[in-house]
Amino acid sequence: MEYLSKQRYDEIAAELNHLINVVYPQVRDNLAETSAQGDRSENAGYREARRRQAKTISRIRFLQKVLEYSRVIDPDALPKDRVCLLSRVEFTNLSTDARMKFEIVSPHEMNLEAGKISLKSPIGAALMGRKVGETVEADTPSGKLLLRIESITFD
Repeated sequence: MEYLSKQRYDEIAAELNHLINVVYPQVRDNLAETSAQGDRSENAGYREARRRQAKTISRIRFLQKVLEYSRVIDPDALPKDRVCLLSRVEFTNLSTDARMKFEIVSPHEMNLEAGKISLKSPIGAALMGRKVGETVEADTPSGKLLLRIESITFD
């Protein structure tokens, strides 16, 4: 079970709808067109159309599974005093005194450039359930980080 924000759930549903109603019919028509061009064994266009069809079908099935096993989070039901999904956490790396601010999201919403880290990432997992002022240790690929939680907010 994955939990998504309403915005991300709607984005995934819109992408799925676009793939089913716009992209797949184009792929299907392209495949039929290239198939009609003769010998398929030497038809590079046909092979490329088949690859594109397979990629499109794979993406459609993946998105269908994501939506099937996802639930939209009710932000009002989340605790406000602890780090949880959809909370924006400001913390200090105690070894470098660098301050960072990230929003904790599901893996399907992760986007480092937008300041969103997955709750399953080493830092996200270490912060989950903690309160302001607590110091946590995160095992990252670059080594252990000692982090102090400075603030928790919700958008």
